[in-house]
Amino acid sequence: MSTTGKGITKLYSADIFVSDLDRAIDFYVNKLGFEKRTDAPFDEEGHRWVEVVPQGSDTALILTHGYGGWTPEKVGGGSGLMFSVDDMASTVATLKARGVTFSGEPDSTPYGIFAHAADPDGNAFTLHQELHE
Repeated sequence: MSTTGKGITKLYSADIFVSDLDRAIDFYVNKLGFEKRTDAPFDEEGHRWVEVVPQGSDTALILTHGYGGWTPEKVGGGSGLMFSVDDMASTVATLKARGVTFSGEPDSTPYGIFAHAADPDGNAFTLHQELHE
């Protein structure tokens, strides 16, 4: 093993399994406010490589449908993703106005404020606001 490199320096991407790419793009871009970084065909079967990113982030979500490890059973299986927000109340209000459904009201804990939602396929995600003293 080489000792000259820095090793792992950041997370590049995470896959989200979806049933409909265009619906997923609409949700992540138009409802959550992400930017579409890539949407390009990549094989003869017409599969598309789609990356969306939160504004100001380098880490992409790869919206996956119909190739690689995708199976219908994996759609909506959850994601374990947590997104940082600066102002939970404002962010939740904005996202609700765009049609995002939350599983309840934001919850304040000693570790921060959390709100839970899901995309149209049921992939759950969490919003997190750090507490500042």
